[in-house]
Amino acid sequence: MNLLLITENIGILIGVLVIGLIFLLVVFTYFIPVGLWFTALLSGVRISLIHLIFMRWRKVPPSVIVRAMINTTKAGLKITRDELEAHYLAGGHVQSVVNALISADKANIPLDFKAATAIDLAGRNVFEAVQMSVNPKVINTPPVAGVAKNGIQLIAKARVTVRTNIRQLVGGAGEETILARVAEGIVTSIGSAASHKAVLENPNSISKLVLSKGLDSGTAFEILSIDIADIDVGINIGAKLQIDQANADKNIAQAKAEERRAMAVALEQEMKAKAQEARAKVIEAEAEVPKAMAEAFRNGNLGIAPKKVS
Repeated sequence: MNLLLITENIGILIGVLVIGLIFLLVVFTYFIPVGLWFTALLSGVRISLIHLIFMRWRKVPPSVIVRAMINTTKAGLKITRDELEAHYLAGGHVQSVVNALISADKANIPLDFKAATAIDLAGRNVFEAVQMSVNPKVINTPPVAGVAKNGIQLIAKARVTVRTNIRQLVGGAGEETILARVAEGIVTSIGSAASHKAVLENPNSISKLVLSKGLDSGTAFEILSIDIADIDVGINIGAKLQIDQANADKNIAQAKAEERRAMAVALEQEMKAKAQEARAKVIEAEAEVPKAMAEAFRNGNLGIAPKKVS
């Protein structure tokens, strides 16, 4: 019985020791990533276990830094561990920056680590920017309406091919500015045409005029081409404006005529009122005559002359 109890206690102790060893092994491999260190060593990256442990304490994932160092080493780029850690602690995307640097190096695009991290910290996707430098992007403009000198409206749609300007990516304007400037150029080009037929016959004139204005100045993009995809004839703005002006003139004339009529009616009413007032005064004066004659009789100022007998 005592032997069985001792055996059970030994079994429990062994179980506790195994669990403790597993826990210690997990803690050890977490703070001391031996596997990651060995992978870096096989990839030709020189980094010590002490540095990996310090990364844990600085809240920097060692796997992110080691993976980035392996990629840059294999690509032949010289980027230090401290630079990668500093960019991560600044809130940057380490892997995105590394991918951008490798892509730029393979495409012979001048891009250094400092510029790439500045672009990344500015909130732009530096890897997509490099990809757009290699593969230009096509931006479709919304319908843009312009009016030629003969008053005919034209509605045009354009396709703008752009690529990223790495040097102006930080602080440069975005796609919205490009679209606004292209739309302004299309309106100006159509408005300078003597007739809408000239624009329809040669849509390329719009592209040439818009490209000559340097619309990509101060933006994060370089405009490669502007192609007019579609032109539709809109309404006759000139005729519509003339009709609107004629209607406005007619309404003004009608208002003035109504004003004159109202003034004539008012004058007529005023004259009638004055005439009635004059008649009233005459009647009043006529009514005073008998009173005056009676008063004269009473005062002896008025008598009746005797009739002469012949």
